Amino acid sequence: MKKITLIFFIIFVGFANTLIAEDAQKIKRISEGEETAKITIIAYESLTCGHCANFHKDVYPELKKDFIDTGLVKIEFRHFPLDIAAFNASKIGQCNNDGNSDIMHILYSGQKKWARGKTSEEATEYLKRFLKDEDISIDFEKCLSDKAIEDYVLNDRIEGVKKFEVNATPTIIINDKKFDKALNYKNLKKYLEKLI
Repeated sequence: MKKITLIFFIIFVGFANTLIAEDAQKIKRISEGEETAKITIIAYESLTCGHCANFHKDVYPELKKDFIDTGLVKIEFRHFPLDIAAFNASKIGQCNNDGNSDIMHILYSGQKKWARGKTSEEATEYLKRFLKDEDISIDFEKCLSDKAIEDYVLNDRIEGVKKFEVNATPTIIINDKKFDKALNYKNLKKYLEKLI
């Protein structure tokens, strides 16, 4: 995975540029919850991050039930890929461009099946096979080569570093402030209840 990480950062440096405003408006943010919610959570995540997968398994279901589905919280999922496998998975998650989080949740729940490989080619092949096994109908090659989505994903990462000093995943931002407690539901719930 170290080789994949090195390759990713070479690509990252090569393509790190600002999206044209017109392109940015065409791509919908993956989010859940009411636009008018009092609290906005931004979750910076890497789809190959085990702690991010644990957040989706152990914390997110209760957060959704208690705060998102009740209209109190809106959550936005932002891309912070840590390697080429996560970068490609982010492009896949964003590719339908409908703002829906279903593919992202499927990628997290099956992370151990696809987030592996010693080379970027192997990692890409595992991802492709996983999507096929899950019956996810998507134009895989087109999604990976979509320049607007690629720039969108990379710009999420750049903004995370510049605006919030994100340096690890998951990083949770609540109403523009970094959540700095241990990321479990008890701590998150206590913090959110103070904001309501």
